[in-house]
Amino acid sequence: STVGVLQGKQLCLALRAQNQVLKKGVVDEQANSASLKEQLKMKDQSLRKLQQEMDSLTFRNQQLAKRVELLQDELALSEARGKKNKKSVESSSQLSQEQKSVFNEDLQKKIEENERLHILFFEADEQHKRLEAELRSRLEVLETDAAQHQAVVDSLTKKYTETIEKLQNEKAKLEIKSQTLEREAKDCRLRTEECQQQLKNLQAALGSRLEESLCIINEKVPFNDTRSTRYNALNVPLHNRRNQLKLRDLAGQALAFVQELVTALLNFHTYTEQKVQIFPVDSATDTISPLNQKFSQYLHENASYVRPLEEGMLHLFQSITEDTVTVLETTVKLKAFSEHLASYLGFLRKILPYQLKSLEEECESSLCTAALRARNMELHRDMKRLTAVFEKLHTYVSLLALPSTKPEGLLRTNYNFVFTNIAASLHGFHDILKDISKHYSQKATLEQEVPTATQKLITTNDCILSSVAALTNGAGKMASFFSNNLDHFTASLSYGPKAGAEFISPLSAECMLQYKKKAAAYMKAVKKPCADSVPYEEALANRRVLLSSTESREGLAQQVQQSLEKIAKLEQEKEHWMLEAQLAKIKLEKENQKLRNSLSGHLTETIQEHSTLPNIAEQKKETTEKSLREPITSTSLAPDVESREDLIKTHYMARIAELTSHLQLADSKSVHFHAECRALAKRLSLAEKSKESLTEELKLASQNITRLQDELMTTKRSYEDQLSMMSDHLCSMNETLTKQREEIDTLKMASKVRNSELVHVSSSEEKLLAKHTCGKEQTVHVTASH
Repeated sequence: STVGVLQGKQLCLALRAQNQVLKKGVVDEQANSASLKEQLKMKDQSLRKLQQEMDSLTFRNQQLAKRVELLQDELALSEARGKKNKKSVESSSQLSQEQKSVFNEDLQKKIEENERLHILFFEADEQHKRLEAELRSRLEVLETDAAQHQAVVDSLTKKYTETIEKLQNEKAKLEIKSQTLEREAKDCRLRTEECQQQLKNLQAALGSRLEESLCIINEKVPFNDTRSTRYNALNVPLHNRRNQLKLRDLAGQALAFVQELVTALLNFHTYTEQKVQIFPVDSATDTISPLNQKFSQYLHENASYVRPLEEGMLHLFQSITEDTVTVLETTVKLKAFSEHLASYLGFLRKILPYQLKSLEEECESSLCTAALRARNMELHRDMKRLTAVFEKLHTYVSLLALPSTKPEGLLRTNYNFVFTNIAASLHGFHDILKDISKHYSQKATLEQEVPTATQKLITTNDCILSSVAALTNGAGKMASFFSNNLDHFTASLSYGPKAGAEFISPLSAECMLQYKKKAAAYMKAVKKPCADSVPYEEALANRRVLLSSTESREGLAQQVQQSLEKIAKLEQEKEHWMLEAQLAKIKLEKENQKLRNSLSGHLTETIQEHSTLPNIAEQKKETTEKSLREPITSTSLAPDVESREDLIKTHYMARIAELTSHLQLADSKSVHFHAECRALAKRLSLAEKSKESLTEELKLASQNITRLQDELMTTKRSYEDQLSMMSDHLCSMNETLTKQREEIDTLKMASKVRNSELVHVSSSEEKLLAKHTCGKEQTVHVTASH
């Protein structure tokens, strides 16, 4: 914000400086225009004087013309008189000669004066034309200057308006930014206060917890093993599952690259064996040298040295799991991989002299050209370099395997150095393989040009080139992979137990892993499954429903209370109706007993009357027994009573069920309406809160609108004032231009009128001269005749 304000101030200062320069230019132009106006006034005065002189000359010319006419008339009268009075010719001739001499002198004077006036008028006309041309040229220059100044003024006004708009926009942005910064500052202050309060609370809580933990440690812990690095090494460190997964992923990638390298090495050694048996002497047609036989025999054993590399890397990958703690002290399988690499290095050292001697023998053959010999010598050097690179890799890998067997052999501070050297060795391995690939390709092209080259040799060379290319690609991938993950290797393989310097020995690391397994098993046995809970997203989705629905806690509590009250009332009613039913049952038994007694008396009488009929008596006994067993159903009155009671009972039961259903429906409706009213009240409160917040936002928006309208009005007024000033300036400039044009037009018209008058005067003078010459000729003729 301060940078923007400084930039705005610098722009304002630059604009003020430019405005002062423009003001000076305008003042200079106004002074020039004032001086030009004064010069125009002076020229007008001189033109008016010349016009007055011209008027006086025209008046004198007119007088002269009139006098010449009078003289001509007098001359004609005198001629007429001379004809009449020949006698008085002499006297008249004398008089006419005197008059002619006087007139000739006057005319000569007038002619000289007229010539002088013509010269003056011509000089004045030339000076006027010159001044007019100068004034026109200066007027054109001034018009161009005015146009340029106007263009500059327009451009500057445009630039000023743009800069003003930019500054206003920047000012608005800075004001908004300042407001936001003030709000952020207030929020930060509040947060700092809250953080300070939380810090105080945390300090108090941590202090109390520290005191409690110290008391527990002093009272309950008999032996603190973290003070001794030897015993602390047996403690289980914090398990970093993400680190373990990352290391397993990296180990898997390294396994894939090693498998690719192993395949390429197997192909390279196999195709090299085939090449030794084919070139420079084919074993199918001729016997090869004992050196090449031994070399091919050793190359045939390459799989027993190359395959264990893949197996060792596979065992190392399998040893890195999610549950283990992978550090150099626990990676015991790295030792096996180092041993396999050492066996392969011994194989390379065993075949290296045979390979070099084979290349030298190939150079000594008659088929080998100078170029081919040069390629063979380059491969001679490359094979030495390749063995040296494998020696370096074996050295550094064996150093990494030391912490798992001999921890004193490699300090933890040297881990980074070993890893960086392994990355550099892998890059050197890649560079050597690129050189070998290039030299083998050149050698293959040269061997194809040999006249004894066979198709078998060409295919074998192609296979060697493809294996070398695969080996180069695998080495490049391995080098880039190792260099990219170098930081992770150095960081992840250096952590141990908390507050412990390092693992003391592989035995302590193994014990630590056993303790870790026991601890994990114990935690698994102790761990109980957590109860199912509502997912967080579902809880967020149901929050609004819980706030406004009828299933809120308070509503449900009220419904439960009301239902409990209804259940208590129904229990009371049930007990009441149970008592009523017992009373009705007792009454019913009494009535049945009465009916039985009356029926038994009636039956005894009938038995005495019909004692003679034994069969009937037995039937009656059976009927009496049945009547005693079923007192209600055996009578004719009992079914009517029971049916009536059943009807009354069913009627009242139906009525009770109907009333209970109506009561339950009314209760449910009332509960529903009550819950809806509570929900509507909550919604109303929320709506009022939102309304208050919206009204505040509306007030802020209206304030912003009024502020923006005020700014718009001020800018509009300033623009209108500027436009009015510019329009007034343009009007004044137009008026001055019109005045100058009118003056120029008047000057042109005056010059045209003067030219026409001068032409008229010159023509009248020519006429007078012609008449005068004619008069002279006539007088001469008269005198001659006389």
